[in-house]
Amino acid sequence: MELCQISGPLGFKSGHLPRKYRNSVIRMTSTSDVKSQNRMFIAGMGFVGKALALDLKNQGWGVSGTCTSITKKKKLEGEMGFDMYLFDANEPDVTTIEVMKYHTHLVVSIPPVPGIGDPMLQHQQLIRKALLGGNLQWLCYLSSTSVYGDCGGAWVDEDYPPNPTREVGKLRLAAEEGWLDLGQSLGLSTRVFRLGGIYGPGRSAVDTIIKQEALSKSQRMRGYRQFTSRIHVEDIVQAIKGSICTSSSREIYNIVDDDPAPREAVFEYARDLVDRKWPGWIKQSSEQEESTVIVKKDGLLGEKRVSNACMKKELGIRLLHPSYKSGLQSILDQMDKPFSTY
Repeated sequence: MELCQISGPLGFKSGHLPRKYRNSVIRMTSTSDVKSQNRMFIAGMGFVGKALALDLKNQGWGVSGTCTSITKKKKLEGEMGFDMYLFDANEPDVTTIEVMKYHTHLVVSIPPVPGIGDPMLQHQQLIRKALLGGNLQWLCYLSSTSVYGDCGGAWVDEDYPPNPTREVGKLRLAAEEGWLDLGQSLGLSTRVFRLGGIYGPGRSAVDTIIKQEALSKSQRMRGYRQFTSRIHVEDIVQAIKGSICTSSSREIYNIVDDDPAPREAVFEYARDLVDRKWPGWIKQSSEQEESTVIVKKDGLLGEKRVSNACMKKELGIRLLHPSYKSGLQSILDQMDKPFSTY
């Protein structure tokens, strides 16, 4: 998907920064494509953030972002060529917040923290003050379908009243409201994306099977659900790009595929794919069976089927991976041998 160009002269306004912070802007402009009108700041350069950053960079965007450690910063700068800034929720660097205003677009991909909430919104007034009068025009907060809570297996769309029962869902909902409020107060085009379970190369049932890793306790506890909505990272990226280029009055979108399916079915399909490509790779020992067994419980806690109709119709998204089956197949197709890199 080719991205539209935003209109209007943008130019860097380094004179607005205190002198001691100007080196950060100079560094950013020296390593980014300053001729591009489009500049993205990604708060939280994790799995989704890196995929988005690489895609945008390939299309000529200037990309900057945050991470939480020196090691990650060096890797993202040295190996991938991004301008990176450290973000400490307990003691935020004013430089990082000030630099955000020199970008045209902002994606927030930082999960809330129990007992704290959204790490950046702790400093909402500081962020609001820093972004006033800047170049920022568009903001997107990446949330989760967990905000819907338990819906008894019903189909839910963006108009379904959220009713989270677990703390993580409640924190997500509070963060949504906070970012929508902040974006609206700044006059930005503001979006919230409620993402299903995220997977992609290096992070999928195929990878777990190939590496013969034991499922985490939380993974196994989610295995009893009859329905789990998912989304491939490539489709998250195209949804974000679609939203940038689409004028819409809707603020919230579900970003999921067409096939809410039980985790057990996904792992069974992944095992079959791996076994057909590399016969005998999967150990059939009782230890392996024990590590991948799905924990089942009675009831439908957290059950829902999430609709993506608005995403398709209003953002013009045609899913690259409408089902986990095509998504897992594409991941396996990129691998020449077990443990190969992508």
